[in-house]
Amino acid sequence: MWAYESVFYQIYPLGFCGAPFENDGVLEHRILKVRDWIPQMKRLGINALYLSPVFESDTHGYNTRDYERIDTRLGTNEDFKEVCALLHENGIRVVLDGVFNHVGRGFGPFQDVLRNRESSPYLNWFYRIDFGGNSNYNDGLWYEGWEGNYDLVKLNLHNEDVIQYLFRCIKGWIEEFDIDGLRLDVAYSLEENFVQRLREFTQGMKDDFYLLGEMLHGDYNRLVNDRMLHSATNYECYKGLYSSFNTMNMFEINHSLLRQFGPENWTLYKGKHMLSFVDNHDVTRVASILNNERHIPLIYALMFGMPGIPCIYYGSEWGARARKEEGDPALRPCFAEPEWNELSEWLGRLCEVKKNSSALNYGDFRSVLLTNKQCIFERRSQSERLLVAVNAHEEEFAAHFDAGCAHAVDLLTGVTQDFAGGCVLPGYSAFYWKTE
Repeated sequence: MWAYESVFYQIYPLGFCGAPFENDGVLEHRILKVRDWIPQMKRLGINALYLSPVFESDTHGYNTRDYERIDTRLGTNEDFKEVCALLHENGIRVVLDGVFNHVGRGFGPFQDVLRNRESSPYLNWFYRIDFGGNSNYNDGLWYEGWEGNYDLVKLNLHNEDVIQYLFRCIKGWIEEFDIDGLRLDVAYSLEENFVQRLREFTQGMKDDFYLLGEMLHGDYNRLVNDRMLHSATNYECYKGLYSSFNTMNMFEINHSLLRQFGPENWTLYKGKHMLSFVDNHDVTRVASILNNERHIPLIYALMFGMPGIPCIYYGSEWGARARKEEGDPALRPCFAEPEWNELSEWLGRLCEVKKNSSALNYGDFRSVLLTNKQCIFERRSQSERLLVAVNAHEEEFAAHFDAGCAHAVDLLTGVTQDFAGGCVLPGYSAFYWKTE
């Protein structure tokens, strides 16, 4: 699967393009801005772009009005087709947000229910319509909104008409835009039978079509398996990454990695490829959540080194800041143009190493050395062995461990490390030692 050997970049298009929050119906060709950022993605070494919602919606993209038309605030289908073609020409795959659990109140079939009530042919497209109740919009009927949000009308994914409608739209996306995969919004809320059928349908259209699920907690195996999704968002390790640095307790992230990918028989996700990230459109930027800015390059080194598919959120490659409590506009901004600095350069080196390393793409995980402030772990495939080392402390650290070799080359700097009697990790440092 191509995704397992990729580094993803995430863009939230409505914010990225500076679109108004409310859908004003005014056509603007804003999505073409993505073309201007392709050089930034290539310079970083990105080979897959995950785009948050692009289809016509009421406001933020997750309340869809029309699954077959690009949001008017972003442009036309022809605009987006041009963007996808240029991305593909530059070796960048395209993954879209698939919002199938719910729709917006502006969705045509739901508007028909509001107008025609019991006589609407779309009555069973939605969960639990109750004409004896009411909503907070005073519709004269009650319906199920996702997690109590009545601007998100829950679809009935047991209804074959709904399933076939969604599949027809996905077929159109593949044929018109040649997309390479989908990230399923709130995948943990989707009907499992629907997810299984989605896998069969998309794989029938494109053998290497990638399915990623948004999962926040629980057992990822429920949906990530040979019959359903290829990957899930690894929120467990997301929390463990920043918390380990802020508390100077590397045992936390190490515990999660051992629980998920370690050598024991009970390991939960060995051999699976979760999406790794240090921030996204829903959480505080990594540069704002870490207590020590010297840890920013190190958290990325740890994230790229652990099992998974790394994903960089637009703007974070140069250290953009924003906190969740500041609201979505802060988390999903419009930057006039991309920036490039030392952090960007560092991420470029990590991208290059990751994409070309069988150990990082497919290797097992084994903890080698662990203290509160330092960790060294091994990634080993059949053809390659790497040692990933991180020192989160300001002082140098004398590391005594069995490296399994006399010396190795750091893939990030090209410098050879002599392991006679151990080695010294400088303060705030990270290494990817290739030992064979």
